[in-house]
Amino acid sequence: MLNPDSALPLIALLAPLSAIPGILFARGPNVREAFTFLAGFLLLGIIVLMLPDVLAGNTPEIVLFPVIPGAPIALRMDPAGMLFALVASVLWIITTAYAIGYMRSKQEQNQTRFYAFFAVSLFATMGAAMSANLLTLYLFYELLSFSTYPLVGHHQNDEAKRGARKYLTYLVATSIGLALPALLVTAMLSGTLDFGGAPLLAGKVGTSAGAVLLVAFLLGFAKAALMPVHGWLPAAMVAPTPVSALLHAVAVVKVGAFCAVRVVTEVFGMDLLSSLGLGAIITGLAAVTMLISSFTALTQDGLKRRLAFSTIGQLSYIVLGVGMLNTVAATGGILHIAMHAFGKITLFFCAGAIYVATGEKYISRMGGIGHRMPLTMLAFLIGSLAIIGVPPTGGFLSKWLLLNGSLQGDHWVLAGVLVISSLLNAAYFLPIVYKAWFCPPEEAQHAGPMREAPTWCLVPLLGTAALSVGVFFYQETLTTLASMAARL
Repeated sequence: MLNPDSALPLIALLAPLSAIPGILFARGPNVREAFTFLAGFLLLGIIVLMLPDVLAGNTPEIVLFPVIPGAPIALRMDPAGMLFALVASVLWIITTAYAIGYMRSKQEQNQTRFYAFFAVSLFATMGAAMSANLLTLYLFYELLSFSTYPLVGHHQNDEAKRGARKYLTYLVATSIGLALPALLVTAMLSGTLDFGGAPLLAGKVGTSAGAVLLVAFLLGFAKAALMPVHGWLPAAMVAPTPVSALLHAVAVVKVGAFCAVRVVTEVFGMDLLSSLGLGAIITGLAAVTMLISSFTALTQDGLKRRLAFSTIGQLSYIVLGVGMLNTVAATGGILHIAMHAFGKITLFFCAGAIYVATGEKYISRMGGIGHRMPLTMLAFLIGSLAIIGVPPTGGFLSKWLLLNGSLQGDHWVLAGVLVISSLLNAAYFLPIVYKAWFCPPEEAQHAGPMREAPTWCLVPLLGTAALSVGVFFYQETLTTLASMAARL
């Protein structure tokens, strides 16, 4: 008989799948989307039920079934997984509301298929967040790639098909070609793949072998979008904006960054990486990615593409934080999983709202749009400030910890990279806001009466903008979880 507390991870895992029968067989879109909301609230409720237990230092765990000796399919909710699951479950509900406004306003085809694969994607995301070992994490990572492929190619035109093929090719080729061999070598060296004990490779590898395995893991989990395996993310922007918003600002990309956190804390361990001098590999890849992606974002006229290259850089903040191998920086990096999610999903929502209301996708044609869509552009400003790291937004807190961690660890070059990257964030976002409000009248393409996107688009983006500010003042739970995860 299952212990009710131990069964909660399994119930949370299955919650997204519970929506699928209702989605597929509902009579009418309102009933279909009601099932999605019910599953979303069920998931969030189960996650919240586990939260006090995890904050108390416990880890609800359940073994589902064996696969290979020493590596069953098993679930385990620890602080890092809780932070990730909590953020993803909250934003799934908000994104469902946003999707109603967007998909109906654009009269998108195949909406039932869209919501069904969305639920499967959240199932895979929850599985990754609660993985008790490296094999379970890898399997859910792969499932997420395949379940989001139909969402990326949702429009089924030539551009969508090309983008979806590139998306899947990058992610599957790297995971099978790099991450899987690294996993097999790790299993051979350690004799187990379980998380929660001593790091798997502690005392098992030297510098050369460790460096090879580390690079294989970091690039093999390509959803973290470290260069040069980042090309899938801009290609995925052919997806409808609700897909871009949740899966490419929260679920997909954060699974990649989450895997990088697990590699550092559970596979190698900070002590081993420090003793072998391998932290420089992690921080080097992250710093280069941060700077190149930020400069590239400056050149993008398509709003979603600019957001995509911004995401590439922001994911590297997470990797950089754990790569500095000290608790303060790692706390900042892990906390950035949440703080970036609230800010970036707001920006994607705003991009979609602008497209719904005006048909515009290009920044150069958004002059004066702040007068026509003032609430949307106010939310865009708040989301931008969160990504830049300006108080009172949550992004300030994670970046403050990252900067303090770099200084405490005498990583002066990395501190400089953090400052330069944040200035570049401002350089590619604030001109959009300026152009929306203050461009000369002769350059304003969107003069005229106020006309916001439909309510189902507008309210969610205002909600996530409010969350971006709210987590600045009410950050204790998220910061505690990030701090607990960083001490592993």
